[in-house]
Amino acid sequence: MLAIDEDEGVDNRAYYDRVTGERLEVVAKLVPLASSPSNLPRAAETVRICPHCDELVELDLSDCPYCGRRMPALGDGRG
Repeated sequence: MLAIDEDEGVDNRAYYDRVTGERLEVVAKLVPLASSPSNLPRAAETVRICPHCDELVELDLSDCPYCGRRMPALGDGRG
């Protein structure tokens, strides 16, 4: 349940448990990711670590969007 007070200038949203009626505290917020030139969804199966800056980069990118350096080629699975 979401309750909204009429006070202006303050964060007037409060969340309450449906069963107990206890007021809940917001401990985290979901923020959107920055736009990426990749066409892949951001998931553990579709990212790798840039060897230059240690950031997560989607598999379909040739250049790291964080440091701008060329990523090494992905292995072809042989060997």
